[in-house]
Amino acid sequence: MPQNKRSNWQFGLMLVAIGIVYGDIGTSPLYVMKAVVETNGGMKAMTEDYIIGCLSLVIWTITLLTTVKYVLIAMQADNHGEGGIFSLYTLVRKRRRWLIVPAIIGGAALLADGVLTPAVTVTAAVEGMQEIPALKNSFVTHQTNILIVVISVISLIFFAQRFGTGSIGKIFGPFMLIWFSMMGLFGVIQLATDLSVLRAINPLYGIRVLFDDSNKMGLLILGTVFLSTTGAEALYSDMGHVGKHAIFKTWPFVKLMLLLSYFGQSAWIIGHIKKQDMLGNHELNPFFQVMPESFIVFGVIIATGAAIIASQALISGSFTLVSEAIHLRLLPKLDIKYPSTMKGQMYIPAVTFCIWILCIMVVLYFKTSVNMEAAYGLSITVTMLMSTILIYHYLSMKKIDKGLTIIITGFFLILESAFLFSSLAKFMHGGYIAVLISVAVIALMIVWYKGYKIKDKRTFDVNIDLYVNQLTALSADTAVPKYAANLVYLSTTNDMKMIEKQALKSILDGRPKRADVYWFVNVKVSDKPYQVNYQIEDFGTKNIFKVQLVLGFRIHQNINLYIKQIAAHMLKEGIIHEQSRRYGTNPTRIIGDFAYILLMDQLPIDASIAWYDRLIMQIKIFLKKYTASPTKWFELPANEVVYESIPISLPAHKAPYIKPL
Repeated sequence: MPQNKRSNWQFGLMLVAIGIVYGDIGTSPLYVMKAVVETNGGMKAMTEDYIIGCLSLVIWTITLLTTVKYVLIAMQADNHGEGGIFSLYTLVRKRRRWLIVPAIIGGAALLADGVLTPAVTVTAAVEGMQEIPALKNSFVTHQTNILIVVISVISLIFFAQRFGTGSIGKIFGPFMLIWFSMMGLFGVIQLATDLSVLRAINPLYGIRVLFDDSNKMGLLILGTVFLSTTGAEALYSDMGHVGKHAIFKTWPFVKLMLLLSYFGQSAWIIGHIKKQDMLGNHELNPFFQVMPESFIVFGVIIATGAAIIASQALISGSFTLVSEAIHLRLLPKLDIKYPSTMKGQMYIPAVTFCIWILCIMVVLYFKTSVNMEAAYGLSITVTMLMSTILIYHYLSMKKIDKGLTIIITGFFLILESAFLFSSLAKFMHGGYIAVLISVAVIALMIVWYKGYKIKDKRTFDVNIDLYVNQLTALSADTAVPKYAANLVYLSTTNDMKMIEKQALKSILDGRPKRADVYWFVNVKVSDKPYQVNYQIEDFGTKNIFKVQLVLGFRIHQNINLYIKQIAAHMLKEGIIHEQSRRYGTNPTRIIGDFAYILLMDQLPIDASIAWYDRLIMQIKIFLKKYTASPTKWFELPANEVVYESIPISLPAHKAPYIKPL
């Protein structure tokens, strides 16, 4: 690639990174300093030491958690370029079986954060209209009117998901560049009025304010300060969209603009503390107050646009998270659509609807951004703690010095535990909303994962070699009507010699199903995001095959496409016989028809399993009725699919023998 084209490409990637990676953390200045003031009694209770101390805590929270933990450490734990808690889990899951626990908890908490972020960010941005002098006595003075606007904006964001963001997404980068530049510019202007706020770089001010009388919340102020770094986990999760190098190159600029905004807001607050001219004002937002009055209306418009982009990034991140969880067997299969050709972009209607409803409920319940902030941050501290546990095992796996690994991860565990403790104080003030959402998702993941484990452990698999002669004879028996040229069954067992007994019952018992070729297909989800490979066991025949598709956890499982590609290749190589077709619209077609037999789970009444295992299986079977059908998930032609319900082969209670009267 020529040097000038390479430079343009790298600049474009950096612009994309600014547009989609930093949405969450980039909009935090909208509400962090406002929350710092509001939670401590408003402007009348502010002191210079308190503001400097809180500013110091913000600076070092961003530095330690975002810069050091995520940008410098976590982003080294990339799974073939992909990031996020589930990608991290796939790297370390072979070390300890119990690591599925922090992965489930962290993933569920991150989804809860995806519900709260659009609500908080959009509300804080729209409330900026209350800062516009010309609108002081207009409709914006009533919070109900603000809520109507917020709900309308949020609904528009979610409605737009079905169309994708392929075209509009191109403006995200330039728009967010304007957003960050605007924050930095007004931050510098205010900072120039009081350069003494730069002393907040000294962490001692942050430590001192935790125990200062001016801080009415004590250690619990950390729960508010933590809001400044809530987008760090999203930054790591979005690494796969732009690559780590684009983030490395853009984070210094983004961090500088964030810090300048916080410095500027702090200088404005301190300036008005000294003037004592804002003591009677309630719900002031320093973010908008640092702007000239004539610019505030434009600031609100730009802030609302940034909030929409941040919400879009969180929603897209939720789609990615759910998709990865599905491939890891942690969530039910859901209908996934791809509305544009952009890399990694997807649309999951069920997830969209659920998050939209929950967002609206959060907005209506809390009413103001300050109240929402009381619930915000608790879930993401849990995700950060869980990711630290996984990072410890990743560093250990990479043979990093044991002592250094313990020191690094131990430090972050202590730091994040302190933030979690302070955030727990929010529980009764709305934090329970995040907890309830997280617990609901955790329960669903446990049921789904445990359901697979119960079935894998208790169902009977049999060696296909034992039935090769019967299958071969059935295929050649012209006295039995041909069911299909190619008969395909899906298998959950990775063993290339084994198949579920239900599949063989379906073929051989009752009315036998004769076919030219029997295909038993297993999908193995790879730790590599975009891997597409396969292997075949032929059992010494030309008509019985066990096929294992090895697909990356980011690859959609299009079995119909892959099996027909494999069949065409095998036919070309002479591995299978040509399948003549007497009738058809395509005279050149040399592969016969396909029939996909999908076996639906049915729990036998007399199954001998523990009551809790039975309950989990019953819930799983019930939920399957309301999730994506296998036909949609595997992209199978509906006219080639046949559903059969066959009881799971579980040990049964011995029934008494019946005797004649």
